[in-house]
Amino acid sequence: MPIAQTTKERTPSDRVLESAQYISKHSKEVHVPEAGARHAAREIMKRMQSTGYCAAEWKKHALNPSVANDDAVEWIFVVDALNFSFWTDKVSAPEKRYTVTLDGTAYQGYWTLCASVNRALREGIPMTDATFYASVSEQELARIFRTDDPEHQEPAPLLAERLQVLYEVGAVLRDKYGGKFANVIKQCEGSAQRLVKLIVRDFPCFRDEHRFNGRTVQLYKRAQILVADVWACFEGTGHGSFYDIDAVTMFADYRVPQALCHFGALAYSDQLLEFLSASERAVDSKGEKRTGSAVSCPPKQPGLLASGHPWEIEIRGNSIWAVEQIRRIIAEAGIHVNAILIDFYLWDYAKEHSQSMRSIPIHLTRSIFY
Repeated sequence: MPIAQTTKERTPSDRVLESAQYISKHSKEVHVPEAGARHAAREIMKRMQSTGYCAAEWKKHALNPSVANDDAVEWIFVVDALNFSFWTDKVSAPEKRYTVTLDGTAYQGYWTLCASVNRALREGIPMTDATFYASVSEQELARIFRTDDPEHQEPAPLLAERLQVLYEVGAVLRDKYGGKFANVIKQCEGSAQRLVKLIVRDFPCFRDEHRFNGRTVQLYKRAQILVADVWACFEGTGHGSFYDIDAVTMFADYRVPQALCHFGALAYSDQLLEFLSASERAVDSKGEKRTGSAVSCPPKQPGLLASGHPWEIEIRGNSIWAVEQIRRIIAEAGIHVNAILIDFYLWDYAKEHSQSMRSIPIHLTRSIFY
């Protein structure tokens, strides 16, 4: 009898890459220049090699756990559950931005999340305990994420959405996994892809899926970065030992696309560039104002791009595809590096060089997905 043909199961990261390629192929306002991707690959690899950039960089930041243990796993989970939308509309007034000071350092942007969680833990608030955050009150959460100067600074963005996310993920962990994300990891049996699949299946707020050009596309930013952060914290050992970690893709947000544009691996149309620049100016002067429905294209006026807007999906999908091209080009040179480290490097670079890259606008979207 003939041997039955079996079809290899498509993993979550396979679906993300397929989606990215589809988005890139059907994009009108964003593209990945081949020459730019090759230039970016050379520059990025040269810079990563000169600094010895590797997974160990993750624990070097003062706010990340310095010890890879069970406590670190639960810290990573709650941080990545809340890892979305920390950009500010106070572009020209940094003194009015949401700010959290810890150990004498004033943090803004994403790092306010980490600083707030660490501050809460020091104050005796069990912020990494699923039983606690599954029922935390709105008032308590507002206190946990308080800004340094509530009278003059903006509050933490999307606090109501963060509360709902905590209720959702806390209840799932409590009711299904004994209150521990470490138990979710144990079920994946060393597979990063199985872990992403479990996260997306059981925690709906991580289900980063959208409609684009007539089909559903998967981007899975927070689900994949959750796995990547565990891998980086443990440097590929213990809870972070995944035999298929290299399949994880780039994490499509609003900051890495800026760095990709800077290095020439991502290009925007004149129409999109004008809209993004005008939107930054409009939001800075008038505050956040949505551009309308996700299908209004082009938007009628500058402002926030709705989550799921075709231009937003084009930026995110092409960013994933650009990093994949960079990874492949580097691999052609006989050098192994995964998309995770390329993404981590680009994000760090964008944060470090944010002022010199001000001429490249970011897209402004309020979303729980990034």
